[in-house]
Amino acid sequence: MKIYNYDGKKNLCGYKIREARIHKKMSQSELAAKMQTEGIILERDSISRIEIGTRFVTDYELMIFARVLKVNIEWLLTIP
Repeated sequence: MKIYNYDGKKNLCGYKIREARIHKKMSQSELAAKMQTEGIILERDSISRIEIGTRFVTDYELMIFARVLKVNIEWLLTIP
């Protein structure tokens, strides 16, 4: 399987995840812990890689990010 990039990034949502996390005054470790309570096993370094665009985000992870951060999935997918 070929891995694709969009504008040099592996996801569209990383910037928005970071924006929402900072708006909620949440650290990367806190976000990782909240994701884990929802059944998505992510470490702080995974959150960092998502936010800078070097890690793919699956559809089910995106759904839980939206739930934890209390934002719409559509908003997470808007290009900054």
